[in-house]
Amino acid sequence: MKNILCFLMILMIGFVNGQANEPKIIRKPISYSEDRIRLSLEYLKEHHGLVQKTSVIVPKMIILHYTANGDVESNFKYFNKTYLEGGRNTLKKQSALNVSSQYLIDRDGTIYQLMEPDQFARHTIGLNYCAIGIENIGSKKEPLTDKQVAANAQLIRYLIKKYKIEYLIGHSEYGAFRNSKLWKESDPGYFTIKEDPGQDFMNKVRRQVADLHLKDQP
Repeated sequence: MKNILCFLMILMIGFVNGQANEPKIIRKPISYSEDRIRLSLEYLKEHHGLVQKTSVIVPKMIILHYTANGDVESNFKYFNKTYLEGGRNTLKKQSALNVSSQYLIDRDGTIYQLMEPDQFARHTIGLNYCAIGIENIGSKKEPLTDKQVAANAQLIRYLIKKYKIEYLIGHSEYGAFRNSKLWKESDPGYFTIKEDPGQDFMNKVRRQVADLHLKDQP
């Protein structure tokens, strides 16, 4: 009897510890309407050269971003729109599909899931078809927080368990993949310079997940 109780206690401790390592993720799904699916499939075909029946991706990398402005609600409302706003002409020439991201992390480290990790989102030219995007509330003038560093690291560890992730990069680093086999963009002139989420932030996150040996170069 005593041996059985000990065994059950070990199982419970293992379960609790496993749960403690899982990030708390709040589901806050944006609209993934028929129009968004249609536009996503068109984008996959026209920009990535992939003809698919569903907008499911096979994640190979995680790309970190910052939102540049706003809070959780304002960014949620922005990403929730299926069609890109009129002011973003450079992007609109390529597709009417609005930008979005699979995750959004608030300044206090709260993680919101906006869509399934393996659903297509338009967030990084040339790599959308294989990348999970994580947006962080903040900007160059409002640097990302240590709580966001910790939340990103925890979320990365969680995603590594679900998908065969090989790469971790910041949005500003995506240009390094332009001449690699991973890069899929039909328009060679479609490229924009990015500075998010900042090198200091990337360094901090990478230090927390160094043991995962994720690559930042193709």
